[in-house]
Amino acid sequence: MVVIHVKNKDQSQFLYETSLNTTIEELAVNLAAIYNGRLKIDRICGEIEELAKHGTMYPPEILGLTEEQVQDLKLVDHYGEKCIPSGGFTQVKDPIGRRNGKQPRKEMQDLLNKTVKEAKEKISKKLVLQEKCMTKKIIQEALDLLKGAVTIVYPMKLPPHDVIRMEFENIEDLSGTQASLEVIDPASAQLWFCGKEMYRDGKTVRDYVGKIENCKVIMKISKRGAGPPGREPVMTEEQRKAMMLHAYRKQEELKKLEADDDDNYLNSEWADSGNLKRSFHGLKNISWRAK
Repeated sequence: MVVIHVKNKDQSQFLYETSLNTTIEELAVNLAAIYNGRLKIDRICGEIEELAKHGTMYPPEILGLTEEQVQDLKLVDHYGEKCIPSGGFTQVKDPIGRRNGKQPRKEMQDLLNKTVKEAKEKISKKLVLQEKCMTKKIIQEALDLLKGAVTIVYPMKLPPHDVIRMEFENIEDLSGTQASLEVIDPASAQLWFCGKEMYRDGKTVRDYVGKIENCKVIMKISKRGAGPPGREPVMTEEQRKAMMLHAYRKQEELKKLEADDDDNYLNSEWADSGNLKRSFHGLKNISWRAK
């Protein structure tokens, strides 16, 4: 099997296992799906952390309005009155006014936060260093884990306008957000290997990687039209720091040698001109101490 180290720009994303016979079309779709899935999980985790702090989201007609404006317009958060977290809640006002402030009890907060941590570990970039490959099954498992925790805390389901529920139902609207710039369309995703684009014209991984089945390669994924990614650096950041540290220590040693004009070295054994003669006559290491 071929292990692909997938990168976006210069950032490591995940490892993916495939075969030489896989077409570039199939590979691009699968890699884009996993890449977008990891982004989705990250977005949901961020929202669940806010859910644990400040409850469900206000409906669109209330978002952005002050309390006075809501009262003047006689607007009511009907879903907020129905969607009460299990075990009750504590009123904690959301400083940015997106959520209704009905904070779940501590045990439910702990459940949500613990699940978020587990989901993030499943898709962590650190798995690259651990040589663990990512699959669409793992992405789905993380989503199911998050969905299960939210269902336990809110058995009546979240309001239909809450972004967490919309993400779970795949009807999220990312237009106008930073997240929309990160998502890559699987139908037009571009793959790059050794600085060259891998074309979707029926070619397989074998046509670009070679005939060796058991190998590990670096591929980069990008949006259509983003242009070729930058070349890989000659050395990693850790290697660069180690080289700079070595050069600094060597420079300091040279400075010490230049500043040291002491002639104590003349007392050393290697500087004694009669040392060789005494060794031939067997006069080395003679002690004159009286017995």
